[in-house]
Amino acid sequence: MLKRLIVTLLIIAGVLVLAAVGLDRWISWKTAPFIYDDLTALPHRQVGVVLGTAKYYRTGVINQYYLYRIQGALNAYNSGKVNYLLLSGDNALQSYNEPITMRRDLIAQGMPAADIVLDFAGFRTLDSIIRTRKVFDTNDFTIITQRFHCERALFIALNMGIQAQCYAVPSPKNMLSVRVREIGARLGALSDLYLMKREPRFLGPLIPIPARHDIPQGAQGYPAVSPEQLLEMQQKPPHDDKPAPPGTAKRQVIDATGEAGESGPR
Repeated sequence: MLKRLIVTLLIIAGVLVLAAVGLDRWISWKTAPFIYDDLTALPHRQVGVVLGTAKYYRTGVINQYYLYRIQGALNAYNSGKVNYLLLSGDNALQSYNEPITMRRDLIAQGMPAADIVLDFAGFRTLDSIIRTRKVFDTNDFTIITQRFHCERALFIALNMGIQAQCYAVPSPKNMLSVRVREIGARLGALSDLYLMKREPRFLGPLIPIPARHDIPQGAQGYPAVSPEQLLEMQQKPPHDDKPAPPGTAKRQVIDATGEAGESGPR
């Protein structure tokens, strides 16, 4: 009896794993026609959306995923493939600001500040993609990130009727663990799109591109998300998270996929 139960559980687990891998491969297949590894073959779009990630890991080691995205964004801009860069990332904590960090590094390498637009409410890939259309009034744009991330971002875009394409920048070697986690992220995206019907945590007023946005050096906010609105969001737990116990401080946890989350102390 016990042996039969174990065999049944193993079969169920195997079917679930195969289903997860199958859905992962399906997303890759569906988005493949819209991904470009060769910059010279990339069609021109007015806006390039750079999906944010941490510049450093918690160990202090620099994040190669970040470096490749910054260099890819510069290459796309300097080659005339995009006219503006929309830097979309997390700004939920005062000590952690992906868009400002990306902006600072791009300007240091010669990128004109006037051609950079910041989105401080790109808390998740879904937020970044949908906000590009609904807040920044851009429906055909180039996403700039690694290929595995391109596939998930494009899948979200296609399902929302957004005419996006992706410039796939290189990935570091030895990314097996990241790729395995990506399967879970894709299952989450499927749930968000087909089951939960989720929208971005925050939309805000319409800010079309191109538009001149003067961002003070070291600024911690942007008109699309005011400091007061950010504070309000920090005080409210996300719709899919449980409130932390009283007195429990949260810290930012970053993985190489570019997704940022929160967890209590271990």
